[in-house]
Amino acid sequence: MRRVGFGLVGYGAWGSHHARAISQCPRARLVAIADCGEQARRQAHETHPDAEIVADYRRLLSLPEVEVVDIVLPNDLHHEAGRSVLESGRHLLMEKPMALSTAQCNDLLENARERGLRLCVTHQFRFSCMWRQIKDLIDAGSIGDPRYVNIELWRNPYRQGSQGWRYDIARVGNWILEEPIHFFDLARWYLAKWGDPVSVYARASARRTECPELQDNFAAIMNFPDGRFAVISQTLSAYEHHLTLKVTGSQGAIWGVWGGVMDRTWNPTFVLKHFDGQVTREVPLTKPTGEVFELSDQIADVAEAIGDGRPPSVTGEDGGWAVAMCLKAQESVDTGAVVALHQGKRKR
Repeated sequence: MRRVGFGLVGYGAWGSHHARAISQCPRARLVAIADCGEQARRQAHETHPDAEIVADYRRLLSLPEVEVVDIVLPNDLHHEAGRSVLESGRHLLMEKPMALSTAQCNDLLENARERGLRLCVTHQFRFSCMWRQIKDLIDAGSIGDPRYVNIELWRNPYRQGSQGWRYDIARVGNWILEEPIHFFDLARWYLAKWGDPVSVYARASARRTECPELQDNFAAIMNFPDGRFAVISQTLSAYEHHLTLKVTGSQGAIWGVWGGVMDRTWNPTFVLKHFDGQVTREVPLTKPTGEVFELSDQIADVAEAIGDGRPPSVTGEDGGWAVAMCLKAQESVDTGAVVALHQGKRKR
């Protein structure tokens, strides 16, 4: 079994989890880590002594053993670093959001296509044994014709990020790109058989009036063909981390809830229930669920896709769609209007 050589760019709080997931993956080998911070490089060397540790990611791109590069950087650096990776001839795994604009996303997609390279985006919720089970139940017709999706997150404020980048709107883009982007992706994925979303209407407010651009409270309605719609809601003005997901259809409903002291907990609580129109049953889950678990599954998927020459489960096109939906939602917040989504039809 061939092990795919990974390079990692960024060894911060979440980047260290990426390094762990890569080093533990049977199909992957962590070749090198790049980080501009001296302390981060020291920690990377202590934890991953077999990997080459460099300050400049361009040095990492010169290593022949590196086949795919995993980028875990602040949002505003995604496009520049991603383009450099593709131009070096390496496959690319991007942390969400893929970039800060649709033009940047399209540029990365075109570069990957021209070079025949894999472009993957970390929407790890799709790998969750619970959230994916909901997708399987919907596609199997267990609730009939799905009509409504509701995804609600109640959590504590975001982490500042290195040098406070997540609270600098020029660097983060907007806070919809931080976590609601996962929920937009989930809703589109769940209803994929019935068509892509056609419009979005959103509202948001800031907890601190002196920082109106940092919108802690957010809600959006995504409209799909034939009257289907999804409601996405988030508050960063609460405590702990609790996610509830509900889907109703013409013949039943699905309810799932996940909770933890924080988002990256190793000890979450979670339950999934299915109502078939008459009886409610708890759906058994085979393993724990949470982003620290699903990240490992997505790393394995990327390694297998590159090693076996197949498409990844989450593509660059999916990542571009998610960014576009978030940007349209922010446009709706800013204008107070329903905003159309023009992406074209997908083949199914």
